[in-house]
Amino acid sequence: MSYFGTDGIRGKFGELPITPEFALKLGFAAGKVLKQYSKKAKPIVVLGKDTRLSGYILESALQAGLNAAGVYVHLLGPLPTPAIAHLTRALHASLGIVISASHNPYFDNGIKFFSSEGKKLPDEIQEAINKELENDLVIEDPANLGKSVRVKDANGRYIEFCKSTFPYHFDLTGLKIVVDCANGAAYSVGPSVYRELGAKVIALFNEPDGLNINKDCGSTHPEFLQKAVVEHQADLGIAFDGDADRVIMVDKNGQQITGDHILYILATQASQKPAGIVGTVMSNMALEIALDQANVPLLRAKVGDRYVLQGLEEKGWVTGGEPSGHILTLDKSTTGDAIIASLQVLTVMVEQGKALHELVEGFELLPNVLVNVRLAAMFDPYAVPALVSEFEKAEAQLKGRGRILIRKSGTEPVIRVMVEGNDLEEVTALANHLADAVRANAA
Repeated sequence: MSYFGTDGIRGKFGELPITPEFALKLGFAAGKVLKQYSKKAKPIVVLGKDTRLSGYILESALQAGLNAAGVYVHLLGPLPTPAIAHLTRALHASLGIVISASHNPYFDNGIKFFSSEGKKLPDEIQEAINKELENDLVIEDPANLGKSVRVKDANGRYIEFCKSTFPYHFDLTGLKIVVDCANGAAYSVGPSVYRELGAKVIALFNEPDGLNINKDCGSTHPEFLQKAVVEHQADLGIAFDGDADRVIMVDKNGQQITGDHILYILATQASQKPAGIVGTVMSNMALEIALDQANVPLLRAKVGDRYVLQGLEEKGWVTGGEPSGHILTLDKSTTGDAIIASLQVLTVMVEQGKALHELVEGFELLPNVLVNVRLAAMFDPYAVPALVSEFEKAEAQLKGRGRILIRKSGTEPVIRVMVEGNDLEEVTALANHLADAVRANAA
C-alpha cells in the first residue's frame, strides 16, 4: 500500500494515516531510509509546520521517530512550506519535512518531504520509505539515537532570503499593502517582509489559534481582503493560503488578481521576460492568447505543482503556476512561494512605475463555467462514443473562441466539465448540456 499522494500524505487528523502512531512510525521509516542514502553518520532533518493545533502532536511524533532512527532534527516551528524548502538547503540538511494541509480546513493535516536540494522527494526514496513502513520499529542500539534542537533564528533567515529576491536598488516606500495571512504559517514572516522593504502594512487574519487557519480568509476566500483594500484606500492586497505556497492579489479597486494574472504580468510586463511559461490545463484561454501575442510560449501541464515543476525542468524554463496562485519562479526558489511570487509582481510595479491594475489593463479572463457531475461510480467519458461526439461538437462550436475540458477527479467519483469562451451565456448553456450528457451516459 502506498501512503503518498501527489503532494505527500494528507487526511483528517485522527484517522489513518494522519495519526500520532503513524507519524511516529513514518519518522522512524524516513530516518532509516535517510541513513541508507546519506553519506553522513548522523543526517540532519529540518522539521517545520503550519499553525494547526494537530501540528504540535504530529511534530512531536515525527521528531521522536526520527531521533529513534538515529537522525538529528532541527525544529523550525510555524513557517511557510517554501521556507522549509529553503532552510533545508541553507542548513545543509539531508531532508526537509513540512506538517501542513495547505489550504484545507484545520481538522485536516498532512506531511510533505523535501530533498536536500529543497525539491520534491525523488520517487525512489519515497518508495523506499513506503516499503520501510512495513517493518517493525526496532531500536538496535540506544547509543545511536539522534537529538533535536530548535532553530531560534529560522524566521529571520527566511525573511532575509525573501528580501534578497527583491532588487536591492528598489524599495516599497509609499505603498500601502493589506496582507491576509490566512491565520496560517506566514502570520509573522509575511507582513515583516513587506514592512522591512518599506511598505506600510495592514495585517489581517494574523492571529492563529490552531483552529482558524483558512477559515473564511486567505487566498481561497479573498472577499474580506477585497473590501479591506478599498476601505483602507490601500494600493493593493496580498492573500496567502495556510502554508503560504499560494498567493492571490487584489488591486486598489478591489479586483482579484489570480495566478493567471500574475503569470501574465511576469511574462509580458517584466523587464526580463521568461523564455516560456508552464501553466496547467486549468489556465484560462485568455492567458494562452495573450502569451501568444507576446511571443511567449505556453506549455499546459496536468493540474498540480508537481507537474508544473516537471514541465519547467523539461523545458529549462523558470516561471510557471496555476490559476489558484501557486506560482513557481525557479530562478528565485525551488518551490511555489507566495511571498516571493508577490515580490516579483511588486518588482514589476516599481520598475514600471505602475499600479497593479495598470499591469493587467486589457487582460480579461474569458468566462469560465465549471460543473461537477457526481456519479454513483466513476467511468471514462472518452470511452463512450456518444459522449466523444458531444465533446467534439462543442469544441467545433467554440473553435478559436474557447475550449472545453473534461476531467475525472482523482479523489472522488466526480467528472468535472469545464467550458470557457467569450460569451458567458453560450458557455453556461454548453457546460450544462455536456454535464447532462455525462449524467445520461453514466446511468
